[in-house]
Amino acid sequence: MRPKLAFSFRADKTRHVFDGEALERLGACCEVLSPAPIESLGEPEARRLLAEAEVLVTGWGGPMLTSEALRSAPNLRLIAHAAGTVKFTVDPSAYDLGIRVTHAAEANAVPVAEFTLAAILFANKRVFELRDLYRADPSRRSCHALTDENIGNFHRTIGLIGASRIGRKVAAMLAGFDFTVLLYDPFVQPGDPVTEHVELVELDALMARSDVVSLHAPSLPTTRAMIGSSQLKLMRDGAGFINTARGALVDEAALLAELQTGRIHAVIDVTDPEIPEPGSPFFTLPNVFLTPHIAGAIGTERARLGLMAVEEVERYTRGEPLLYEIVPELLERLA
Repeated sequence: MRPKLAFSFRADKTRHVFDGEALERLGACCEVLSPAPIESLGEPEARRLLAEAEVLVTGWGGPMLTSEALRSAPNLRLIAHAAGTVKFTVDPSAYDLGIRVTHAAEANAVPVAEFTLAAILFANKRVFELRDLYRADPSRRSCHALTDENIGNFHRTIGLIGASRIGRKVAAMLAGFDFTVLLYDPFVQPGDPVTEHVELVELDALMARSDVVSLHAPSLPTTRAMIGSSQLKLMRDGAGFINTARGALVDEAALLAELQTGRIHAVIDVTDPEIPEPGSPFFTLPNVFLTPHIAGAIGTERARLGLMAVEEVERYTRGEPLLYEIVPELLERLA
């Protein structure tokens, strides 16, 4: 007998995640109780689906599966999250109830790493500054002055903060360039595979030596504001700072103060709060390239999330090991 499956996410937030082929594959290995996702646990139909489901496929915008909600799902054995972090979707009590949890963070890491690589290459060549100079001076005289400076992508030093799945992908991508790559991560030990591509250093050394610093640490109480005034002041004049991780990792007042000197430049995809206050200098500083949290999966890139969740459900139904299962002891260290 095929396991019963239900969906839980907001349909308007998950366009492109599950295409027709993905839904067909789920229907082939499971009995799909309803094609409509659970969007609120307060509805009688939602409670019925939750009570029957053995597999629950979750995604962006779905209701939090609290301990009370999980206790009302006596048959639930697998939560396959078609997105990254599960911290705002699944209460840790799921493990006490024998429910396995898997996620698609590995799929979301691909576009973030791609975005980061592009940002590093553009930051080293000062692409955004040159664009603005060219707009203001079509003669290109001001552009020529900058291109004679110590910029470009040859023999540069890149600092990565955090050997997360994204940080590791970026490190591997950078191995093909003429870069020295530094890494700070207190959990990485000598002999870790990532050390084939990087030099392990302390945080202050990384900040001081790097031409571009890229942040890839998880957002935890211990990492909040880990990049502050003292770290930023160590950066070289003309260095670039990239944040595609979480805004809370940075003391943003300190970052803005340093950016307002014009000494460094930044590519910022995430802020804290998620949308800066109206009038924030992030929107107007000429040395800031601000994007609206787009480094992760957007548009058709979201299909990777659905595909990864589908493949995990198929492995579960075949009794095979899950490739992206979240074990309880790692939950607190995940983004």
